[in-house]
Amino acid sequence: MAHILIIEDERPIAQSIAYTLKREGFDVTIATDGAEGLRLAQGPLIPSLIILDLMLPSMGGLEICRAVRQQQRAWIPIIMLTAKAEEIDRVIGLEIGADDYLTKPFSMRELVARVKATLRRPAAEAQPEPVLAYHGVEVDLTRHSASVDGAPLELSPKEFDLLALLLRQHGRAMSREEILRQVWGEEGLYRDPHTVDVHVRWLREKIERNPAAPARILTIRGVGYKFAE
Repeated sequence: MAHILIIEDERPIAQSIAYTLKREGFDVTIATDGAEGLRLAQGPLIPSLIILDLMLPSMGGLEICRAVRQQQRAWIPIIMLTAKAEEIDRVIGLEIGADDYLTKPFSMRELVARVKATLRRPAAEAQPEPVLAYHGVEVDLTRHSASVDGAPLELSPKEFDLLALLLRQHGRAMSREEILRQVWGEEGLYRDPHTVDVHVRWLREKIERNPAAPARILTIRGVGYKFAE
């Protein structure tokens, strides 16, 4: 399932885009702040495509686009949104590395068509991310598959993202709030932190030899969780 990261500070627009894309079968994360959006773009949940507003608080769309293009995930396609119709804005965005450009207001049908067309391009398929493997647990971020002791794992999208995050940050204790931000994005701001506990319990039932005495996903009292080194 392709994962779309929406970085848009106008919440009604972001939610409308997310609703439309979810109906089309995409997994979606929303960020309404530029700095948060860049952090999510560089986090464990690798976007298949970024929908990026030009004008954002804390960090502008052009700056985010430039930062993405200068790091290891430069292959991630970016569709930029703007309320500005001037040609110079489109030219700058495309020169920095945006793959496509839409001027507000736009139809959701057109946006979906652009997203699907962009994802069909060869560059969108090149995801040079490593396989994460620790303590017999392996997550292949490119194939979106996971296994434990060589046996395939059946994981929900959030279980997969949580496991990938814990593996990538193995050895480091992460708070429930940090995990919510990393895995659920802006949606995590409105979720009960015990959501993390529930998903950790589900993961333990799938990857631990003895879920009652976990040796892989450890509870750090007063902090949260970590994947054992």
